[in-house]
Amino acid sequence: MNTVESTAVAATGETKSFKDIVAFIRSELKPKGKIFTPFNIISAPIILLGAFLVVYRLVKGLGAVTNLSQDFPWGIWIGFDVMVGVAFAGGAYVLTFVVYVLRSEKYHSIIRATVLNGLLAYMFYAGAIFLDLGRWWNITNPLFGNKFGANSVLFLIAWHFLLYMIAEFVEFSPAIAEWLGLKNIRKFLGSLTLGAVVVGIALSTLHQSGLGALFMMAKGKIHPLWYTEFIPVLFFVSSIFAGLSMVIFEGSISHRVFSDQIDHEDHASYNGIIIGLSKGCAVAMFVYFFAQLLIFIHGWHWSLLNTPMGYWYLAEMIGLVAIPCFMFLQGARYGNILLIRIAAILTLIGIIINRLNISIIAYKWWIPLSERYIPSWMEIVITLAIIFTEVWAFRWIVNRMPVFRKPPEWAKEKH
Repeated sequence: MNTVESTAVAATGETKSFKDIVAFIRSELKPKGKIFTPFNIISAPIILLGAFLVVYRLVKGLGAVTNLSQDFPWGIWIGFDVMVGVAFAGGAYVLTFVVYVLRSEKYHSIIRATVLNGLLAYMFYAGAIFLDLGRWWNITNPLFGNKFGANSVLFLIAWHFLLYMIAEFVEFSPAIAEWLGLKNIRKFLGSLTLGAVVVGIALSTLHQSGLGALFMMAKGKIHPLWYTEFIPVLFFVSSIFAGLSMVIFEGSISHRVFSDQIDHEDHASYNGIIIGLSKGCAVAMFVYFFAQLLIFIHGWHWSLLNTPMGYWYLAEMIGLVAIPCFMFLQGARYGNILLIRIAAILTLIGIIINRLNISIIAYKWWIPLSERYIPSWMEIVITLAIIFTEVWAFRWIVNRMPVFRKPPEWAKEKH
């Protein structure tokens, strides 16, 4: 009997007091497993240094920590943490649509881990917006400000982020109730899942494209090979295969690290899940590549290909879109799991480069390299600290809540 089942008083029909729940949570805060692992030894100092630098940034301002300027107002906290992090979290809205709307039970065993990964990504990566605000104390302005800026795309995105995090929390909340052994509350939260999924999908399709819409105002500043009035559409489509590739990447690691929590049936079906995800990636990548091709042809950008930026554009489109798309197809066709995983890694690298191209590299590309934005070591440390903290949070939750494990018997009716 695992920790969840042994503490689930609700399974016997009894009621837990608030004092019992607090005592249980305090016991669960204690470390589980080895403390001095290579990952912990590397990540812990970075997290501590990052926390200090965050406080330093909030006290001293952006200029004390970042290399941002009037010419380059957005750095890696937006270009990587937000733009890339939100795209990588796209697997949550895609898979919840497949599982809860299309009723495909094939992917049900990975849905909780995917939703958890998406929720943490929004909490940590999208939270980088807070660090990027010059007047960070105005973070609540979209909610409580005198001037909401309702005509701003950022106003829309801020509300979408908040509402989507709430929707994802509701989607994941049954696992929390099972962990605490709250039978009646678990039943109520389970009844909210479908509604939260529908709301979450609607919000995701809007703010994934909304992030692209932020760059609509930068016409003339972004290189013509990357600027188009269809950036919102491209951001939305690319978030589909970015999210599914992250599910493949993260899931492959989790199935090794947390293998003792996954039963034999789920282990046996996992290769089939990866093959199904690779098919979804291939379709979405083909749509994306075809759309980019149409945009390129109608834009008459042929002469720009024979330039350094043109070569970089071809490297992105061919090396990190077309080739991984073909690899996904071949991997699915022949059941080559290793090929699919390599394609997923290439795809994730491609998303990182694409978002950095639009927000930093191809932004005011004519400015000499010596005058361009290069992130400071403190920006990089804070970004690494955010990533490592999310991993620590994910690991802590998985080791305690039924994410990969089967839920307790009393909750299996509506898993």
